[in-house]
Parts: sequence; structure tokens; C-alpha cells
Amino acid sequence: MIFRAILAAILTLSLCAQGAVTGKLWGATAAGKPVELFTLTNAKGIKAQITNYGGIIVAIKVPDKAGEIADVVLGFDSLAPYLGKHPHFGCLTGRYANRIGGARFTLDGVEYLVTANSGKNHIHGGKVNFATIVWEARILAEENALELRYTSADGEEGFPGKLDCRVTYTLTETNELQIRYHATTDKPTVVNLTNHSYFNLAGEGSGDVLGHELMIPAEQFTATDDALIPTGELETVVDSALDFNTPHLIGERIESPVKPILQGKGYDHNYVLKGQGMKLAARAKDPQSGRVMEVFTTELGVQFYTGNHLKGITGKSGHIYEKRQGFCLETQKFPDSPNKPQFPSATLRSSETYLHQTTFRFSTE
Repeated sequence: MIFRAILAAILTLSLCAQGAVTGKLWGATAAGKPVELFTLTNAKGIKAQITNYGGIIVAIKVPDKAGEIADVVLGFDSLAPYLGKHPHFGCLTGRYANRIGGARFTLDGVEYLVTANSGKNHIHGGKVNFATIVWEARILAEENALELRYTSADGEEGFPGKLDCRVTYTLTETNELQIRYHATTDKPTVVNLTNHSYFNLAGEGSGDVLGHELMIPAEQFTATDDALIPTGELETVVDSALDFNTPHLIGERIESPVKPILQGKGYDHNYVLKGQGMKLAARAKDPQSGRVMEVFTTELGVQFYTGNHLKGITGKSGHIYEKRQGFCLETQKFPDSPNKPQFPSATLRSSETYLHQTTFRFSTE
């Protein structure tokens, strides 16, 4: 018995030193489908919790400059609130993240009508979107990773083609949470997948993010109309309230009344990133805690959103989330790309593979 106890202790210490992924039953959907919660841990004690319901990032727990651990993503303590209406806390977003104008697009001469769930427009995949699906989960222990799979049927929410999706979350020993997206189709379709986590590097529930420092290396954004549908024009951010090429506090210019930039409503803009391949999309820092998050992506755009519509949401530990208490950095293809031939294509054909990687790297200074 003593030998077995010692062996178990050694095994536990070994797993902690190498990082580990564990899973547990977290509840069930209204239809009775079991939902699991997975915890990824690295040797430095950083933890990421992810559920296979919607691929939601439930928690990311990282230290501040004094070593104090805090959860830096907004969300809920239990499954039930995620099953109801919420502002896409932490979820996988698709088939098409962001907006499609008029909830329709034409591909190879055929017009497709997708779900209109934002007035006359489509947003974030429709009503039965990827955030509402129980994904098939598999632990990849050797990679300290979690793999999720889902097959979206031809015609789901109006999108053509059967889409086989695989999303892999990996927690590295360099304090990176990597998300790798992979999809194939059996006929031409459009695809745009992202994660919709709301971050507060001071810790969720700690107040607004206006004192966070942000840098986004981009000189242009996709201009939009009042419904946030792109006009097709790329406009400069230089010398405007949108310019984060040098670091600025998020709240420094957020009430700018200048049109068409903010109109006093806050940030909800797609930035045009420079360069190909993996690149820096943003760097955020909470000066008080010293926590830093860098975002890297293979995509060409990143939507910066300042939680403008958060209002009276009861989150973790009873914290009440209000306006601008979290920010999103959604790496993506440009909004409404299926209707904007001048934008980089969002079309996926049967001979192609959709690949996209985004990395959130955490540190302190």
C-alpha cells in the first residue's frame, strides 16, 4: 500500500511537471446530451478550462507580476448559463464569424440565404451556430491538448456543403494557449472561424478594461455602415481614435464623437493586419497587475471589441459584468467577405483545407 501511494504521488508530480489534460462530466443539455469540462495545465501552473459545449474557453488562470493567480476571461461558473442566451462568452464562432450583409451571398452563380439573426443581417453563424453544439472531444495527452470535432451538415443555417471541422487547443510550456482550426468541405462554401473570449487581464469581475494598454500593428480597418456591415473600403487608422500602432490606453479615446470612427459607442472594428503567415495581431497589458497578453494569428484581420453591450450579466462568483468590463480580439477573415470580391476570399472548395491558428501568449512585466 505504501509503495502504491508513493508511486501515485510520483506519477502526480510527473504529470504536473509535464503538463496535463483532465476531463470531467460538467452537466447536460436540455436534450440530455452530456457535456464535459476539460482542464489543461502546464508545469508553470497556468490553467485553461474548456468545455466541449461550443468549444467555450471557460477560464484561463494566469499569475500577475507578484505571482497571484487570476482568471482573465469572463464567463460563468456552471454550464446552465452557457446553455441560455449570453454574449458569446469564450465560444467557437462559425460557420461564419462576424457579419454577412443581407444574410445572403452568391457563390459560383448561386445565391444562398443564411439565417438573418441580426436585423436583416447574419452574425456569428446564425441561431444553431457552433457555440451551441456539443463537439466530440478527445484528449491528446502527449501534446497537452484537447481536440474537438464537429460535422456541420449541408444546408445548416443556409450554408452550402458538409463541413468537417476540427479545433485543437494546446497549452504550451511557454505559457501559450494555441488554437488550431481545420476544416474541409464536400462542395464550395464560405468559412470563417474564431474564438470570442472576453478578456480582463486584471481578472474577470475586477471592473472595466479602460486602463488596459493596447497595441495593434495595423494601419487600416474595414469601414462599415451603421449596421457594422463593411462598405468595401479600407480606411486609415492613422491619427485617429482607432490608431493603436503605438500603445494607448483603451479608454483614452473611446468616447470620441468623430465619424465614422467611434461615434461615442466604443470599439467594434476589424483591423487589417500586415504580412502573411503567423504574425502579431495585438498586445494588451494591465499596468496594475503587470499581466501581458500577446495575440498571434495566421489570419488577416482582428476584430477589437470593447464589450459595449455588456449589461447586468451575473458571471463567475456572482460578479456583475457591465459595459466595457472585457475586451475581445477576434482573429478572422474580413466581415462580409462573401459579398466583397475586393476582400481576401473566404471561399473553401472541396480540393482545399481551411487552416487557421491563433495563439494567446501570457507573460508579466
